[in-house]
Amino acid sequence: MKAPTSDSYHDYLISRLRDPSYAALYLETHFEEEEDPDPGLLKLALNDVLEALSRSNLSPEQAELHAQKLEKLLSQQGSDVIYGLSQWLSELGLELTVAVAEQQHE
Repeated sequence: MKAPTSDSYHDYLISRLRDPSYAALYLETHFEEEEDPDPGLLKLALNDVLEALSRSNLSPEQAELHAQKLEKLLSQQGSDVIYGLSQWLSELGLELTVAVAEQQHE
């Protein structure tokens, strides 16, 4: 199911994403998408978080540079993407972590 894309929904989402804990959970759900992950949705989610968190952490000029950095980062391949994304998130006050997956019992 796709979420509505009206301006009011976007404004609501950005207001929620200003909470770093909510932003982290929002990104976590996108990273954990196992069935048919869509790189475009992840990019959109990262841009949403940037829009929300940059208002309190970055100047408008820094936010624009950060958006450009994300574009460049997502066009790369290999392990540089992971390290770059970790640094990119750190500049927004978030961190990329690895956790033990829950065992699924059949």
